[in-house]
Amino acid sequence: MNIDEEYFKSEEFRDILERYEASINAGSTPFMDADDFVDIADYYTWQGEDEQAEKAIDYALELYPSSTLPNVFMARKALSMGEIAEAEFYADEIENHDDPDYHYLVAEIKIASGDIDEADEYLREYSKNVDTDEYEDFVRDCANLYIDYDQSEKAYEWMMRSRGDESDDFKELMARTLFGLGKYEDSERIFNELIDQHPYSKQYWNALASAQFMNEDYSNAITSSEYAIAIDPNDPDAVSSKASGLFRLGNYEQALKYFKMYSELVPDDEFGLLHQGVCLVNMNRNEEALPPLRMALAVAPKDSPLLANIYQELAFCYSAMHQVKQALEMLDKTETLPCDHTDMLVVRGHILLQNDQVNRAEEAFKMAIMKSDNSPAIMLRIIVSLYDNRYTQACYQMLVKFFAMVHEYYPDYKSGNAYMALCCYDLGRSDEFMKYLRLAVEQDPKEAQSVLSCLFPEATPVRDYVPYMEQRLHISPE
Repeated sequence: MNIDEEYFKSEEFRDILERYEASINAGSTPFMDADDFVDIADYYTWQGEDEQAEKAIDYALELYPSSTLPNVFMARKALSMGEIAEAEFYADEIENHDDPDYHYLVAEIKIASGDIDEADEYLREYSKNVDTDEYEDFVRDCANLYIDYDQSEKAYEWMMRSRGDESDDFKELMARTLFGLGKYEDSERIFNELIDQHPYSKQYWNALASAQFMNEDYSNAITSSEYAIAIDPNDPDAVSSKASGLFRLGNYEQALKYFKMYSELVPDDEFGLLHQGVCLVNMNRNEEALPPLRMALAVAPKDSPLLANIYQELAFCYSAMHQVKQALEMLDKTETLPCDHTDMLVVRGHILLQNDQVNRAEEAFKMAIMKSDNSPAIMLRIIVSLYDNRYTQACYQMLVKFFAMVHEYYPDYKSGNAYMALCCYDLGRSDEFMKYLRLAVEQDPKEAQSVLSCLFPEATPVRDYVPYMEQRLHISPE
């Protein structure tokens, strides 16, 4: 689908749309070019009116059954639902095989079928027939195809074939490609350039917020989302971005407020409802968390990637309320879902431990370790569960054994020092606390901030953790 907000706001398009809707309201069949029908369908899709969009395409195919763009529209709709054969049917209906959009569709079907290299070869062969003055557009269109299917490396390869393009479209596509490659700072830099030229583009502000969020720059991500909200207070993406940033900063009260706003804007999206529940769980308001979580379960499609998360949060709720049977039933629901089942065993053990069923918890933890092939990450999660359930001395003893094992078999593994520092702090082992605090700050500052920030004044930089504690505990710097 082509989203061109500026065109949709133009007098030219408004005139086309008014003529179309006047014909519909009069009960007659609209008559216009096939491309105009597709623009109208794109507009309706953008507005979330899928039924009206398909109706416009039906009129187009009735008048022009072999035209390119209406068949492309239907083929891409089929691809979005995984219907490869149906997409191929619409591609075969296209009469003009010289039309570039026909070739893009053929390549897209190959990509959707998993034939990435075959699609690439097809496009490179077709590029030999592309006119010089159309080459830059061709490169962008090819890159866009790969971006739409999360094939960022292929998209980048095509972008590098450009002979030099300073257009906003090219810059935006490059920023999206770099984002897909995990180069968030580079993506952020380009989106900032675009915002300098288009300060009232909520699309660019939202994209900037996403890049900052992925770079764990949550404060600036919130600021960027606020600019997008100022432009359009009812933009779901902007509201969701602000909510997610607040959540990551641990501001659950404000995050809850914005997740509620998001759910008001998109009531059938399980994402907002799930995160309302998660916020409430983090605030120990477990009974209040149950209704939004149950609603998330009710609205979530059967293939929702968030189903396992919803069941897990419901399990945490029931466990905190000491309803162990219901909690375990929620975890049982995840056994047939495509999720990390080893991780779910750790959650099961945590819930059993939380409810003083130590022997059963131990069985679940042992099973998780066995299934993970002694993964240090899984072992550390189990040890953290001991701490969370106030088995502080046992946690300390397990961490001693954990570090001995890790140093022998996983010398490059750097996580866990922050948790040991926290244990030592609680147990009054000041010297060991400082030892592991220094290791945590040096080897894994993100873990240090996540685990130990509760010991320091709000917004204390990680680099200041050691000197702050040396001064507080009257310890001479090493």
